[in-house]
Amino acid sequence: MTNRILTKLLCASALVAVPLAANAVDLEITHWWTSGGEAAAVRALAEQFEATSDNTWVDGAIAGSGGVARPIIISRILGGDPMAATQLNHGQQAVELIEAGLMLDLTDIAEAGDWANIVNPPSLLEACTVEGRVYCVPLNIHSPQWMWTSLSAFDAAGVAPAQNWDDLKAAAPALREAGKQPLVSGAQGWQYANQFNTFVSGLGGEDLYYAVYRDGDEAALMGTEMKAIWDEIVITRDLMAGTAIQDWNLATAEVINGNAAAQVMGDWAQGEFAVAGKTAGSDYDCIIGMGRAQLIATAGDAFYFPVNKDEEVTAAQKELAQVLISPEAQVTFNLKKGSLPVRGDIDMSTAGTCMQKGLAVLADGGTIDSSDMLLSPDAVGQIQDMLVDFYASDMSAEDAQAEFAKIVMSDK
Repeated sequence: MTNRILTKLLCASALVAVPLAANAVDLEITHWWTSGGEAAAVRALAEQFEATSDNTWVDGAIAGSGGVARPIIISRILGGDPMAATQLNHGQQAVELIEAGLMLDLTDIAEAGDWANIVNPPSLLEACTVEGRVYCVPLNIHSPQWMWTSLSAFDAAGVAPAQNWDDLKAAAPALREAGKQPLVSGAQGWQYANQFNTFVSGLGGEDLYYAVYRDGDEAALMGTEMKAIWDEIVITRDLMAGTAIQDWNLATAEVINGNAAAQVMGDWAQGEFAVAGKTAGSDYDCIIGMGRAQLIATAGDAFYFPVNKDEEVTAAQKELAQVLISPEAQVTFNLKKGSLPVRGDIDMSTAGTCMQKGLAVLADGGTIDSSDMLLSPDAVGQIQDMLVDFYASDMSAEDAQAEFAKIVMSDK
């Protein structure tokens, strides 16, 4: 080990002792963070890694959403051309790869770093654990339960800014009259699903949410509460009429520029507002749970490390794993990304207004598991496809409710 490496490691407070690569290696890291805010957050991670290691972060960004990137990532791993590390979401996406012995076991550094006591909530580490062994590093907490609003759009329409879903519905005619889109979304299944999940948890509350996604309870899926939510989803289709946007960040840009009044999107949208130089409270607002149930899903991103026969690469992979969960990386990355840190022992007092809202909900225990943790990847994909069909048609609330219930119940 060189003195330079040793000195750097001693300066990184969260790193624990593991065998290090004798020679510097290049690590290809794949992810799908390509928007302005996301790219800034990735750079923060790369800089943190290279400041504490002689190894090099080789960026392998894959354009498009996770739905585009994940099949490419998995295909490479299965095809014998693995990257050194890759982003995936918490949930069931990597279980088969782990069971096939294709993912690096990180239990030694997880135990040495006391991850069991620093990761909050514990479900994030549990999502990385298979048969008692840890196979990924939880990086952040992302939740879809947010509505982002443009204060200038409401001002142009001469109405008070919406504080909840009912306010937005009431303001829609005035917004249309002022030439503002009441509600905007990219026309992709995962975006529609995020919005739908927000309505289920925000309007339905925790009990209904778990009855639907965890239990697949037919009475809940086909009951009056879910029928009422589907009625509201029909209204979202009306308020979104007239848009032709695909990518989520372009939809966010419509809110940033004041062309649209609202977007239901995950907390990663904060990064786009930050890059645009916008300030919460004066330029935009952020509302959890459509202004009703204060619940956030504690899902997010994790990094997995495909098995590599080169011992120097393996050592470098473990160095990177330690950096990702270090206090320094947790603060710098999440402040830029708009996500919440997975560590419960760091100072986030410099976080902005919206992140403080999320931290307060997290501290109050207002957390739910994400739908990705409660449903199989196949069911998640079927729901997304169904919602694409719904928004491209005049499908009734009754028909949509029945189709959704069929998908969920068949997954249980």
